[in-house]
Amino acid sequence: MNRWLRHVAAAHAAPALREWLVSPGSLTRRLRAHCERFDVRLLRQGAAACLPDQASAIGLAGTGRVLEREVLLVCDGIPVVYAQTVVPAGCIRAHWPFFNALGSRSLGSALFHDPRIERGALQHARLSGRHPLLRRALAALPPPAPGDLHEPHGPAAMLHARRCLYRRRRGLLLVTELFLPAIAQLMPRRRIPTEPDRQ
Repeated sequence: MNRWLRHVAAAHAAPALREWLVSPGSLTRRLRAHCERFDVRLLRQGAAACLPDQASAIGLAGTGRVLEREVLLVCDGIPVVYAQTVVPAGCIRAHWPFFNALGSRSLGSALFHDPRIERGALQHARLSGRHPLLRRALAALPPPAPGDLHEPHGPAAMLHARRCLYRRRRGLLLVTELFLPAIAQLMPRRRIPTEPDRQ
């Protein structure tokens, strides 16, 4: 738990969720095919201290400073994914010039349409309530309705997550996605367009 693993089987995800965890293409594109209205809800974007389990992935010694972006991906008004992106503070202008201008647009729309961007291998984890990203994800959600036993809140909460490192020239960018329970309710509404697999 809270350890990043190369193989999704080691994270013990249910079969239906495993399809979301291993999908190599754009998560935004896949979510759009499962809802009538897709929105990106920007929670925060700005300077932050890098989390300890992310520092080495993006080439920082210790918990250096990063630019951080946190969003909820929302299908038909219901949050289904919490996503966090971190970039070393010194490489935005040279390597990720679009980052500060994203606003409420999807990051995936930029990552999957720039041929200079290389995508690394997916890593998987089950994050517990002790992990700061899970606590942030739950804090961004509305409180559960009385008697609702399906929403994970509190120290016993646990969510499946994946992360991926992107490289553009010499710049590194790390995207972490936590899959919220509501994603299990999504049903495909249209065919998912094919796209090049650049994993």
